[in-house]
Amino acid sequence: MTFVVIEACIRCKYMDCVEVCPVDCFYVGENMLVIHPDECIDCGVCEPECPVDAILPDTENGAEEWIEHNRTFAEKWPNINRKGTAPADADAWKGIEKKFQHFSEKSGSTS
Repeated sequence: MTFVVIEACIRCKYMDCVEVCPVDCFYVGENMLVIHPDECIDCGVCEPECPVDAILPDTENGAEEWIEHNRTFAEKWPNINRKGTAPADADAWKGIEKKFQHFSEKSGSTS
C-alpha cells in the first residue's frame, strides 16, 4: 500500500502534509503535490494533515488511478521537504470537484 495525492489538491496545494512526512516523499508541481509511491512507507501521517482530504491510501475507491499520476510527476518534479506558501486563491478552490482540467504539468518551487 502507498498513499497518493488526488485531484482535490489541484489549485489548493496547502502543503501541510509535507512537514510531517518522515521520508520526504513529496514532490511539488506548479499547482499540485504528488507522493512518490515507491518512496512512501505507508505511515499515513500525511493523510490527516491535508485540509482538503486530497491524500488517500491507494486501496480507497478511486485512488488507484492516481498511483501512476503520482509516480510520473514525482519523477519529473523537485522534491519538497518543507511547507511552502499555498496559492493565494487556494481557499477559493477548496471543495471544488472535477479540477483536473486545471492541472499543470509544470514543476513547482520548493520555497
